[in-house]
Amino acid sequence: MFKLKLPTDPRWANIAEENIEEILTDHAWCEQKAATNAIGLITMLPEYPEMVTELLAIAQEELEHFGQVHEIIKKRGYTFGRTRKDDYVNELVQFIQKGGNRDDLIIDKMLFAAMIEARSCERFKVLTENIKDEELKVFYRELMISEANHYTTFIGFARQLGDEQKVNTRWEEWLEYEAKVIRSYGKGETIHG
Repeated sequence: MFKLKLPTDPRWANIAEENIEEILTDHAWCEQKAATNAIGLITMLPEYPEMVTELLAIAQEELEHFGQVHEIIKKRGYTFGRTRKDDYVNELVQFIQKGGNRDDLIIDKMLFAAMIEARSCERFKVLTENIKDEELKVFYRELMISEANHYTTFIGFARQLGDEQKVNTRWEEWLEYEAKVIRSYGKGETIHG
């Protein structure tokens, strides 16, 4: 569905499961950042009420996910750590086109969001298929579906805002760039690490 060029090695799930407290803290903060990103997009699109409505729903859902992960952390007696720097996301930010017109920037920010949702969904699938923790298998399967819907929304908005062929071409560029970036990851105890 996402056409990611480099799949996550399933052994990453072993790293994640051995460091589940760290993964959960990192994941919680990823959800908070996703909510913040959706709100940021809202501020750029006041003239598109349907998009604002959908982005507001995404922001609320991401905050709900943040709360769900936080509850799992508390229930298991883990420590909820401070926010983490996300090197993967920071590298993706570098690929957002600078300059150009406002519409091109908004489209690229939609593709940026779609890329993060696509990779997160793929990582949640790897967790669902490879960890032994039954509670987290179910939880990550539900989130995988949600992330796939967010991906679809962001890529759909990009195509709605721009020429579909140009957007598709730019998406291919994003896929190529992300494949280069993700080669450095998949060995750490973070959602994108």
